[in-house]
Amino acid sequence: MKKRNIAILTGGNVAERSVSLKSANTIKKYLDDQQYNGYLIELNGKKFVEQATGIPLDLNDFSLNKAGVKTTFDLVFLMLHGHPAEDGSILGYFQLLGIPCTGCDHFVGALTFNKQRTKDFLRPHGIPMVDSRLLRHGQPIDINDIKSMGFPLFVKPNKNGSSYGITKVPDENCITTSTNKAFEFDDEVIIEQFMAGQEFSNGVYRKGNEVVVLPITEIRTENEFFDFKAKYENESEEITPAEISDELTAQCKGLTKKIYELLNCKGICRVDYILIDGVFHFLEINTIPGMTEQSFIPQQVAAMGEDLTEFLNAVINEAFENNPS
Repeated sequence: MKKRNIAILTGGNVAERSVSLKSANTIKKYLDDQQYNGYLIELNGKKFVEQATGIPLDLNDFSLNKAGVKTTFDLVFLMLHGHPAEDGSILGYFQLLGIPCTGCDHFVGALTFNKQRTKDFLRPHGIPMVDSRLLRHGQPIDINDIKSMGFPLFVKPNKNGSSYGITKVPDENCITTSTNKAFEFDDEVIIEQFMAGQEFSNGVYRKGNEVVVLPITEIRTENEFFDFKAKYENESEEITPAEISDELTAQCKGLTKKIYELLNCKGICRVDYILIDGVFHFLEINTIPGMTEQSFIPQQVAAMGEDLTEFLNAVINEAFENNPS
């Protein structure tokens, strides 16, 4: 059988670029080379280039012309964090070209990339979550409203990932400095209630018609919170599967499945929680989660006893089934 060509889309012009590049390398490493030819395609500025050669792709049909040979792609594996992939922007382009992509559709991508809008969508469905406020750039801060949530607080970009721009705020004197820092990464900022508790992360994907919830990871860190260094520079302890009771495990996995289905997600997603007084509270969902060697999803796949190549095959098969040629 002829092997299909997979473009693993990576890079980008955002803060999470370095994570995206590492994630794409993991996908390439574990891609089933009996079925697929994997190409690392990097977004640099406004150009897509083959990473190995630097040759730009033809944007008219997203093809690679190399030494007189034209290569077209059967599928795009999205490993581009942030804009324009995780927010759904780029999906319209590939949809027009008729090239399937892994992951959520453009509407779900746009919704879930906006942390506050996702919380607003899920709140009527009884999903527990901490209180928060949305602040737009140039909008005055209502200090009395912010103070009503109590201190400390978290300030973070509304549409960003990998803990860039997040600050733990001890009192009202630090609000302006913290929001200014977050505005370096986005034009909207979330000011979120701090609640002491344990942090957890739970992956989920579709395998055929079944929604499969992965084992849960518990995050333990000596840092003030699960920041970039804790995530990617080994300044945390990550226990997979989490050392919690069967009842708490069922509660967390049930919430993950419910959130995934309510949002009509596809592909690999990861839901982050904080456990407060025996109740898991939703923090955010990532629709293109990190796939570096240190990331949660590969850890959880291994804990489930599944080979990462088989896992990627299921994700790719779902994308082809959702977009039959």
